[in-house]
This record gives sequence, C-alpha cells and structure tokens, in this order.
Amino acid sequence: MTNLGPWHTEDFDALSWHDVHVHGFRFASFNEDEGSADLVLDLDYILKWESSADQCLFTLCRAELTFHEVFGLKLDVDYATPKAGMCPFMIDGIHREALEFPTGFKSFRWHIALSWPEGSVRFEAPAFTQALIGTPVVKTGIQSLTSQERDETA
Repeated sequence: MTNLGPWHTEDFDALSWHDVHVHGFRFASFNEDEGSADLVLDLDYILKWESSADQCLFTLCRAELTFHEVFGLKLDVDYATPKAGMCPFMIDGIHREALEFPTGFKSFRWHIALSWPEGSVRFEAPAFTQALIGTPVVKTGIQSLTSQERDETA
C-alpha cells in the first residue's frame, strides 16, 4: 500500500483487512431520528506484507475504521468455546453487498468475518472511512502492535 489514506468507501477494492487485529470498538455520532450510529473499530492496520526466505516483515499502523450510519448491528464473537484468553480479535476479511431501497437510498450490507476467535460482525451502512493514527512501524513476523507501540504511535 503506497497510499497512506485516509481511505473511503470507493477505495474498498484496493484495501485488505486480512489478519488485521481489532483492539476495540465504540459508537459515535448517534442519530436518534434514524436509529443509527457510527461504528468505530480501533485497528492495527497492515499496510504492507513482505516475505523473504527466512522472515516476514509487516508494516503496521494504528488506524480507525469508521462505518457511518450503521443500522442492524449483529456481533458474534466467541471467546468461550475455544477457551481463548482475552486478546484483540482478528479479521479474516470484510465483504459487502450493495443494497438499493425503493426510496432510491443506496447502502451496503457488511460482513466482517473473524478468524480468531471465530465470529462475525454484520450490519448495514452506506459508507466508511479509515484513517491512520501515528507513524507506521515495521515488525518481523508479528502482525500486531504491542500496547506500548500503540501508545507511542497515537
């Protein structure tokens, strides 16, 4: 990834969230009239993957991925079945399906598949933005930032 964002809905096909760690989520910009809110995911975004014969290098940066005007949110994250300790959950991929309503309003049905622990996040939202927070860090063999690295890059 040569572009350091911010990224928007129209950039979806150029982005990948495979193996991206999610450290938290929050709601913002509540719209009580519409029953929606922004869903903000706190990520360790992988900007670049490099591999050689003996190692993998990952360029990571803390980022916020914000889905706007979220409606119909369903969270399914299972830490209990694998008896997993609490840790950031990891995205397998983000998929979307275009929606168009009889009123002409266009949106997307989003599915964030999780690879660890198993689970998913599903909702409808018309748009997203993603912005980096801080400075990218190059790590050997590890696809996430430590708490200290996250604090230093904020």
